[in-house]
Amino acid sequence: MVFIFASCFLVPCRNLRELDLGESEVEDLSGHWLSRFPDNYTSMVSLNIACLGWEVSFSALERLVGRCPNLRTLRLNRAVPLDKLANLLCRAPQLVELGTGAYSSELRPDVFSNLSGAFSGCKELKSLSGFWDVVPGYLPAVYPICSKLKSLNLSYATIQSPELIKLVSQCQNLQRLWVLDYIEDAGLDALAASCKDLRELRVFPSDPFGQEPNVPLTEQGLVSVSEGCPKLQSVLYFCRQMSNAALMTIARNRPNMTRFRLCIIEPHTPDYLTLQPLDVGFGAIVEHCKDLRRLSLSGLLTDRVFEYIGTHAKKLEMLSVAFAGESDLGLHHILSGCDNLRKLEIRDCPFGDKALLANAAKLETMRSLWMSSCSVSFGACKLLGQKMPGLNVEVIDERGPPDLRPESCPIDKLYVYRTVSGPRFDMPGFVWTMAENPALRLS
Repeated sequence: MVFIFASCFLVPCRNLRELDLGESEVEDLSGHWLSRFPDNYTSMVSLNIACLGWEVSFSALERLVGRCPNLRTLRLNRAVPLDKLANLLCRAPQLVELGTGAYSSELRPDVFSNLSGAFSGCKELKSLSGFWDVVPGYLPAVYPICSKLKSLNLSYATIQSPELIKLVSQCQNLQRLWVLDYIEDAGLDALAASCKDLRELRVFPSDPFGQEPNVPLTEQGLVSVSEGCPKLQSVLYFCRQMSNAALMTIARNRPNMTRFRLCIIEPHTPDYLTLQPLDVGFGAIVEHCKDLRRLSLSGLLTDRVFEYIGTHAKKLEMLSVAFAGESDLGLHHILSGCDNLRKLEIRDCPFGDKALLANAAKLETMRSLWMSSCSVSFGACKLLGQKMPGLNVEVIDERGPPDLRPESCPIDKLYVYRTVSGPRFDMPGFVWTMAENPALRLS
């Protein structure tokens, strides 16, 4: 979302409780917009300016934070310097969620002491994020509040494994951790040993386009967490190698898993120990994790894994698949077997017309189906639109109108979703709707 910000908008907003500029592109047209909040404005509960790419008026921010006694969430952008953070925390000791700005500065004892004291005064703080440009010497300043933290988001923090080990070892009550792969297997071992209440783990790649591993993060780190964290329910894990044995161990350790998303960075990567497909490992996940709601597949996979999913994943609601399968049979197993499936995302798979049309009725029970770079033809999309008039069937193809090519030609992308209002008419020129009534089609 692009947001053009004019400070005059703020003047009448005396009862505004939440201002969240996250995930937005903001252009400031009027300078020190924070100072435009009225002096008697005190109702802010949540302020998120993390996306801003320029400096804000710190004095205005400090005054705003200080006069809002109910402020619970404050997420700063990286332009807010570390030596100013202590002042903000002293003015808002009631904060529950904090996103720091740049967590770097010349290492000075007075800055460290002020920061540590300010964190110690935040008795309600449960969530920390931010930590751009970290200077490791300042990390111990947060130790006083680590034992109370429930959530720690370090997905933008280039903190190396030794410092991460020290940090997570202080967070015995942590329930959610988002972190880069700099944590390494050793850091995940420490997490498993220290954080017995962990419910959610996300490990993101620091160098997703690199040809070679830049950190020692393997399947073993995830196995350790599955063994050491009995309440673990949700996993998003980017790595470069996996084995069926590891997946089977994870499945046996954590049958309470409800969300399991594994992203092996290189497509079609087999079990690195046996060079076999990872079908059996993912089969163990869906067989043992009876309450699984969300699943993302990756690695070398055949139609067999989709048979496992259709047979066992009866509570699955969302499935994401890429570079997997051998034929239409894989898609047929999913659509005919997953009773509760609501959202299906497929990319670069050999699934085509036959399975899609044979299971068209299933699509009416789902929220959406997305297919890109598959084997679905334009003719099949037209038939689907005619067969299921209650669905919006949209063909997305930037190569030009698909009806100018043979109907047997594969389309680029297909988006199918339920609707009660009929086809939409706000689509860009490279989107075509396959309405039952030809007069409603856009071309």
